[in-house]
Amino acid sequence: MKAAVSWGSLGSLVATAMVVRAAVREVLPPEAPGALRALLARAAAALAQPTDAIVVHEVDANGVPNELYDAAQLYLGARCLASAPALHLHKAHGAPEAVASLPDDHAASDTFRGVRVRWTSRSAEAPGGGAAHHYAPFRGPRGLFGAPGGGAGRQQRCLRLEFPRRHRDVVRGAYIPHVLAVAAALRLKMRERKLYTNNPMFGGGGGMDDHQMLWSSHPFAHPSTFDTLAVDPALRDGIRADLLRFVRRREHYARAGRAWKRGYLLHGPPGTGKTSLIAAIANLLEFDIYDLELTAVGSNSDLRRLLASTRPKSLIVVEDIDCSLGLFDRTRTSPPGQGDELDDPGTPLPLRMSPYPPRGRERISLSGVLNFVDGLWSSCVGERLIVFTTNHVDRLDPALLRPGRMDRKIELGYCKGHALRVLAKNYLGDGDDDSEPADDCR
Repeated sequence: MKAAVSWGSLGSLVATAMVVRAAVREVLPPEAPGALRALLARAAAALAQPTDAIVVHEVDANGVPNELYDAAQLYLGARCLASAPALHLHKAHGAPEAVASLPDDHAASDTFRGVRVRWTSRSAEAPGGGAAHHYAPFRGPRGLFGAPGGGAGRQQRCLRLEFPRRHRDVVRGAYIPHVLAVAAALRLKMRERKLYTNNPMFGGGGGMDDHQMLWSSHPFAHPSTFDTLAVDPALRDGIRADLLRFVRRREHYARAGRAWKRGYLLHGPPGTGKTSLIAAIANLLEFDIYDLELTAVGSNSDLRRLLASTRPKSLIVVEDIDCSLGLFDRTRTSPPGQGDELDDPGTPLPLRMSPYPPRGRERISLSGVLNFVDGLWSSCVGERLIVFTTNHVDRLDPALLRPGRMDRKIELGYCKGHALRVLAKNYLGDGDDDSEPADDCR
């Protein structure tokens, strides 16, 4: 049974409360309420989990960009801002898409291994009173991601990472490396991939680094994929599995004491898809391609310099290597060009060259190519594929073909069965659309 509260009883209750309040004020000193509030705050703080914080500035006191700040902004934009009420968007000229970042005075949360962390972006005075830098996910002319752009003023942005103190080791030892690794993968995926070719060798850099001086580049946008390759399905799936296994085995190569590289020899008649397979490999792994023209390399030392200037996550391709230099089989009883088709006047001149350099002038030799493939200089850049193509594998020296130099030899022949159906589908479609067949379809 509910008790009915009349206006009279409510007035009596209010009057009693006023009397009690006046009595408390007469008995307790004026400082008592503040002390009580402070006591309650300390009690609440004691019950709450203590937290630690990491402050990540955009630049240091010398104006040098902080790689962790750039990586964290890129990571947050990709992983933590999908439902954010506000965000920064930036798209540089030539960039594939806009990139999000956390704006000032906003926060985002993340969870890693069951640990909940909180990122807060804010503006702070630049270390040493230096000029401010404002985050821009691309560095303009060089096309890099997560780079700062210059600006004026004495304020710079920083990120504050807060987390429970008892999970300090997880955050510092695992979460921060995780943020850096994810950001590196995002930069790689978002970059514009390139097709490089070596320039004629010359002296003097004119202020350029070796990569800019030795290689010229063009955007790589070949449409070939493993789904469009007109090859035997078992061979196609085996190549794809081998490639994906290679890129996952960094620790294996380090543990075995081997350079993180792999060699492929593609051989078969002309027009059987060797170049298309190279493009499909680059698209699958999202690698750049270095198309190395050996006839433009002046010496073994120049070849080593070209190799050292390449970058990770790349394919180094030498097409028609049997026509590039005199890399013929040294075990033959007769010199090339005597008693076989090598004597054909139409055979390229470099094929009939001696493997020994002319006296008085150094030239690239078989020994230089072998050291290029698996010598000490081949280990200077990691996560790399070396791909040779040839129409005549029998002409190549066996030393070039042994495992460790060419780890996998892939023979590509003319289309049969399923491969022929894939080729027809590529040109004619599957019959469900009204598109016109390609003009060069035969």
